[in-house]
Amino acid sequence: MQKKLNKIAQDTNLFLKRFVKRQKKSELIIPMKYGLFSGGKKIRSKILIDIGSIFRVNYKSLIILGAAVECIHAYSLIHDDLPCMDNDSIRRGKPSTHIKFGESTAVLAGNSLLTMAFEILSHKDLNFSDKIKINLINRISESSGHLGIAGGQYLDLSFEHKKISKKKIIEMEIKKTGKLFSFCCVAPLIIKKKSKKQINQFENIGADIGLLFQVADDLIDNKGSLLAAGKKTGKDKIKGKATLISLLGYKNTIKYANKLILKINNKLKKYGSKSKNLSETLEYILNRNK
Repeated sequence: MQKKLNKIAQDTNLFLKRFVKRQKKSELIIPMKYGLFSGGKKIRSKILIDIGSIFRVNYKSLIILGAAVECIHAYSLIHDDLPCMDNDSIRRGKPSTHIKFGESTAVLAGNSLLTMAFEILSHKDLNFSDKIKINLINRISESSGHLGIAGGQYLDLSFEHKKISKKKIIEMEIKKTGKLFSFCCVAPLIIKKKSKKQINQFENIGADIGLLFQVADDLIDNKGSLLAAGKKTGKDKIKGKATLISLLGYKNTIKYANKLILKINNKLKKYGSKSKNLSETLEYILNRNK
């Protein structure tokens, strides 16, 4: 698994470095690159490629799509670390972007990475029709704004130190994390012009994968170490975060995560061996330590 992730990370970063190099120079390029190339597992890109392989989407196209996704993800992490949000000083074992460059620069670098994702999806490097490109941009915009990452972050902050129902926690985590995974799952189907029904099925699969990822992240925060995770752990309890762990307990949350994997794999059964890579990625997501 690690070899596959390394290859995807290498190919994605190579595209992004070339894309950034073609940009006109500005003072924000350095903090943008700091946030974008600070490491990361590229699991979202891996999911994109796993789904893309089921539907035989060109690998190069998937890498370009993954590059746009990684820009969105990097923007969300830069903003997530800000003092007015989760106030984290360490990200992936290094000082967070706002610690390195200052808060205002971090906000602007994050905003610039968000808009660069749209540049990538509309660029001539992506050899799709304008209709498909517009559909992809519409989907990734929705996953990033008030119906996705931003809306989920708002709920996450507003739920602190409150008793929140399981349904509301799941809604928050799907917005915060699941919506971008949903984009990764539906993008290959949009490219292949699949039916609305099939796209909706994979949108739901993506939401479940995102929920699994967030649960795994919460488990790491609960039991992991700073050295392994590359970020401070134990923060959720201190900040009174509404998580499934705080509601169900550690062991029951692990059971819930395993049920999620079973649920996703059952939905993928009809694709047979084509979905093997995706099933392996799901196990990796739950069992990772960072």
